[in-house]
Amino acid sequence: MSQAHYPHPIIAREGWPYVGLSFALALIVSLNIGMLWALPFWLIALFVLQFFRDPPRLVTAAKNVVVSPADGRVIAVMPINDPWLNRPSIKVSVFMNVFNVHSNRSPVDGKVFQVSYHPGLFVNADFDKASEHNERNALCIRTTSGYDITCVQVAGLIARRILCYVDVGAALTRGERYGFIRFGSRVDLYLPTHAHIRVAIGDTVSAALTAIADLPEA
Repeated sequence: MSQAHYPHPIIAREGWPYVGLSFALALIVSLNIGMLWALPFWLIALFVLQFFRDPPRLVTAAKNVVVSPADGRVIAVMPINDPWLNRPSIKVSVFMNVFNVHSNRSPVDGKVFQVSYHPGLFVNADFDKASEHNERNALCIRTTSGYDITCVQVAGLIARRILCYVDVGAALTRGERYGFIRFGSRVDLYLPTHAHIRVAIGDTVSAALTAIADLPEA
C-alpha cells in the first residue's frame, strides 16, 4: 500500500470500471434491442454512478476536533476496549448504506503507526458483531497533539473489498482521502475515554465535515 495523491476525480477512480461497464451495457441494449428494454440497464448505470460519486470536502472544524471518517449514520456510541491498542476507549461507529459516499477520510491530523488487516466474514455491517467478525482494516494514528486513535474500515454484507492506500509512517491530514469500501459497510472509531463526543446514535454524518468529538488541547 502507498499513499495516493491525485487530482480529485469527482467519480471515485475505484468505480471507473463499474461505471464504464454499466453504461456500455445499457448503450448496447439500447442500440440493439430498444430503449424500453434498456431502461432497467440505464437505471442500474445511474445507480452505479451515484454510488461511486466522491465530492471534494473542505475541513473547517477547529484543530482539536475529530471529524467523521465516512458518510452515513451513527449506529454506536459506547465505552469499549480498543482491540487494536488494548486500552479503554469510546467507540463511535458509522454505517454506510449503498446511497452514501463510500470514500474514507482521515479523522485527524497525524501519523499512522500501525496498520492491521484481518480477513473475516461478511455479515450485515449494521450489526455490532460485524466489528469483531467481518473483514476489517485498522489504522492506528498518533495525532499531532499526541493522542492515539484507531480508525477501522469494516466490510459488510455486500461489501467485499476494503481498499486502503496508506501504510505505517504515512502522515495524514484531516479530511484526506485514504481508502474506499465498495457497496455498503461501516467505519469504527476508537477514541480516548476523555474525548468529548459530539454525536449520538441515529445522527447523520458526513466525512470530513461532521464533528465527531473534541480532544482536549495539549
